[in-house]
Amino acid sequence: MANEVQIHERLSLGKTIPLGLQHVFAMFGATVLVPFLTGLSPAVALLASGIGTLIFLLLTDSKIPAYLGSSFAYIGALTYFIKDQNNVAAAMGGALTIGVIYILVFLLMSAFGTAWIQRLVPPIVAGPVVAIIGLSLTPVAADMASQNWSIAIFTLAVAIFFSIFAKGFFKIIPILMAIILGYGVAFAMGIVVYQPIVDATQNFFAFPVSFGPERIPALDPAAIMMFAPLAFVTIIEDLGHMIVLGNITHSDPITKPGFHRVLLGNGVATGVGSFLGGPPLTTYGENIGVLAVTRVYSTFNLWVAAFIAILLSCVNPLQAIIMSIPTAVMGGVSILLFGMIGAAGLRNLIEAKVDFSKSKNLIIASVIFAVGIGVSSHGVAWATLAGIGLNLILPETKED
Repeated sequence: MANEVQIHERLSLGKTIPLGLQHVFAMFGATVLVPFLTGLSPAVALLASGIGTLIFLLLTDSKIPAYLGSSFAYIGALTYFIKDQNNVAAAMGGALTIGVIYILVFLLMSAFGTAWIQRLVPPIVAGPVVAIIGLSLTPVAADMASQNWSIAIFTLAVAIFFSIFAKGFFKIIPILMAIILGYGVAFAMGIVVYQPIVDATQNFFAFPVSFGPERIPALDPAAIMMFAPLAFVTIIEDLGHMIVLGNITHSDPITKPGFHRVLLGNGVATGVGSFLGGPPLTTYGENIGVLAVTRVYSTFNLWVAAFIAILLSCVNPLQAIIMSIPTAVMGGVSILLFGMIGAAGLRNLIEAKVDFSKSKNLIIASVIFAVGIGVSSHGVAWATLAGIGLNLILPETKED
């Protein structure tokens, strides 16, 4: 389509680096929040996300423009073993278990195919699931913005302005421009805490991982039992993200290169990350939102983003600068990113011409929206299961 950069296309390096940096900004907050909450190293989590994304892109033949970041689904399990039990090795053994389960499911899908996924997830299921992936995240964006609404609204306004009125290259980096200008206003208002940046210059470069026997994950039975069931929750969430990506990029990642390849990439990335000391990884809705806003789908930008993340994990002042971005600034851009994902789901329903005069369609969409938004823990996964189940169980009825 016009004014879109397709998955296989490459822009010049001068344009690609800012676009990659934009993806880094989008994923950074959530990726480092998980280690902050669970007791892991934010720098290691950032390193694992960059290396994991490179692995994912390699194993999906660079056909899926997705970024892998720290998964929120495992916060409770990680916190229990790291903070409560002081057993990082067991937590990493749990993370390694997740990677193994993903690879086992990949092998099953390789043997039996993935065509059945399309039958399980028709547009009436896919559209609402896509919508709630974005809408369920909006409270997080609003909470971030509430730290300083004036800065958040200014940042949001800048992102909208560049998305609509900017010309040329500036039109495809609205999120990056919004963060830069929002940061500038926040700095002028005295909100930015810059002393950590100064302190970070004392130890400019440091690789965040020290390898040794303590880095070997321990296969603790209790950890395996706690982590393993969560793998199926994030597999379903990955499926939802692939539906979103297909809708936004006008592609079909579930069929080509295949959802099984998505699971292979995610599984190997999570397994490698467990040996580094990072949390389990998952595809990120924040970066899907960047694709929706910019309409630049090139996977080359994700390669660059991954390398930038690896660099950031080792260069302390750069880490500190990113960490100093006020929460309200990220909240302002997140409102747009998450809202765009929600709107993409509604567009999916419209383009598929789903008939809501049919009771079956109305019931499926209603339950998906209610469960996805109303259930606080893994609502998207439960809503997806509910939608799939209802689609299989409810009969087609002849309407008056």
